[in-house]
Amino acid sequence: MAGHDAFSTVLQRRTEDGEYEPIANVHNLSGPGLEREQYDVTTHDSPDQWEEIIFGIKRTGEVECEVYFDSDEHLRIIREDFAGSDPNDYRMMFPDGGEWEFSAGLVGCEFEFPHDGPMEASMTFKLSGPPSFMEEGS
Repeated sequence: MAGHDAFSTVLQRRTEDGEYEPIANVHNLSGPGLEREQYDVTTHDSPDQWEEIIFGIKRTGEVECEVYFDSDEHLRIIREDFAGSDPNDYRMMFPDGGEWEFSAGLVGCEFEFPHDGPMEASMTFKLSGPPSFMEEGS
């Protein structure tokens, strides 16, 4: 099979009692992206004038979570995670049984309250440290 349906992917957040709870009403998830610094170390005596590169620090991206906003479901998460200085644990669970775990902090939140549609919020989480899918052989 060439691909998998993303329907029923779940983003969960670890609670104070150590259990994971789903973030409600998610309609779109994206991320995390990964980047790697690269440094050009080409010299005048590099073989056949080919550039030479060394690789530096690994950088994590962000997870973007778009939800149909429900103040009872989302304001507590926003208040706790935005106010805190320490990252929280999150988990993405996929329909095919796979999962990713990562630590992240809420770094952005935007709201939409249109006159002709549902209330929405977009929450942006910045990862701290490697996501679980990078642990083996990273």
